[in-house]
Amino acid sequence: MLTVTVLSFSYRRGLPEDASGNGGGYVFDCRAIHNPGRYEPYKQLDGRDAPVREFLEDDGEILQFLDHCYALVDASVDRYISRGFSDLQVAFGCTGGQHRSVYSAEAMARHLAERYGSQIGVNLYHRERR
Repeated sequence: MLTVTVLSFSYRRGLPEDASGNGGGYVFDCRAIHNPGRYEPYKQLDGRDAPVREFLEDDGEILQFLDHCYALVDASVDRYISRGFSDLQVAFGCTGGQHRSVYSAEAMARHLAERYGSQIGVNLYHRERR
């Protein structure tokens, strides 16, 4: 069975390692998306909190970004399943690994679980948000 590990990270701490030994996967850069972390009301929150989600979704920029990510990852997941691969990593990075990347990783994990159900396993990990 294919296991997709979806994670968020901060570019300040470097790219995440791939524990599966495959040497990586997708790394999506969220830093071009408007950063809620630059504003006081959001500084102590992260991408799982409703005010941050609303901030990111208001202009639709992150939704369009994720649509492109979904298309790329779905194509690989379909191919990995058909070829019998066991692991794929999908990482989202931003400046602090707190707002945009966390939101994106949560959205991707949810998308994959809804689309593929029990066909794949999905692991979600936020490196900077223990």
